[in-house]
Amino acid sequence: MKLISHRGNLIGPNSERENSPSYLQEALDNGFDVEVDLWFIEDKLYLGHDEPQYLISHSWLTQFLYRLWVHCKNPEAIVYLQENYPQINYFWHQEDTLTLTSKKYIWVYPGKQPIKDSIAVMPEIHNDDISQCLGICSDYIQNYK
Repeated sequence: MKLISHRGNLIGPNSERENSPSYLQEALDNGFDVEVDLWFIEDKLYLGHDEPQYLISHSWLTQFLYRLWVHCKNPEAIVYLQENYPQINYFWHQEDTLTLTSKKYIWVYPGKQPIKDSIAVMPEIHNDDISQCLGICSDYIQNYK
């Protein structure tokens, strides 16, 4: 089962630290993959959910290529990743039932499970049936370890 920390959270939401590189590093150091929110603006990369908050280097992104689940927050981020980092797993969604990531994972909105071989996002919100899931993305990912 793939265990994915939502924005770096391990034991619950922490809005003050979510998406910060140091917080994400803690989740990665604990052995989890990480879902991050990425913006691409004027040739610069930023992390942040509602807005670009943390400027990151291109080397930071490449350092964790295979452990990131990148939620593109603007169309420019999608185009940038497609052109420069085809090996990164990225996606766009808002409130769709599901979306397909660039690596063909089925990323499923909370409350829409069970869907076979999918990634259940925040299954604890609706007590989703995760028995058929390939992975989980959660603010409480430590509880699934």
